[in-house]
This record gives sequence, C-alpha cells and structure tokens, in this order.
Amino acid sequence: MKSITIHRLSISSLLLVIFMMTGSFTTTNIGTWEHLGSRTVNYRLDKDVIKVTAREGGFKKLKIKVTGGSLNMHKMIVQYGNGKKDVIQLRHNFSRRSSTRIIDLNGGKRIIRDITFIYDTKNLSRKRAKVHVFGKH
Repeated sequence: MKSITIHRLSISSLLLVIFMMTGSFTTTNIGTWEHLGSRTVNYRLDKDVIKVTAREGGFKKLKIKVTGGSLNMHKMIVQYGNGKKDVIQLRHNFSRRSSTRIIDLNGGKRIIRDITFIYDTKNLSRKRAKVHVFGKH
C-alpha cells in the first residue's frame, strides 16, 4: 500500500514540475518579461503613448525592442501610478530586431500608468518600425 501512495505522489510531483516549466502553472510573473504593449511608428518626429494598467502589477525593470524597421529613439517618459514621472534619455538608433539595455526603474517595484516615447524615423528605414515594451516584476 505504501508503494502505491509513493508512486501517486511522484506522478503528482512530476506533473507539477512539468506545468511549472511550461508556464501553465505560474501564480506570479516573478523573473519573466511581460509584454506591456506595442506601437507602430510614423515617418517623422513623433511621440507615442503605451498605457499600462495597475492590474498588471508593479515593475522593477523595462526593456524596449524594435521590429520591422529602424528608428532613432530620443527618450521615454515613464509616468507612475502616483503621478510622478521619470524621463529616461535613450538617444539610441535602433535597427530592426534590436533592443535596449535593461532599464532599472527608480524606487524599486513601481505601478506604471503609461510610457511615452519620443522618436524619429528620418531616412532610417523604408519599413515602419514597431516598438514593443516589456516589463519585469
């Protein structure tokens, strides 16, 4: 009888490990990058805003990835849930399929209301670039 109980326990443990490895059984997003939003850019000096809700929780780090075309990112402005803002100077020319360094947010885990990007695409690409933002809890 004891071997049957141990056998059932090991199968349950194995299934739990498989679910956790595939991401099907995560209760939090600790250690994973969460996609917060995307915007397709225009062919000029412009700004775009990506809204982030408190429902998504607090974030400690951000990362930006660009796909499709190239662009020159000047800065991004992160507005937090408490109304405060951080202006992060990027001054980076993104080629398609490139990304920023990991950006640590001031003050640890923060609720983000929105992220504004200031960029231009002057003569950098024939294709429209798409900006993707990821956050880490």
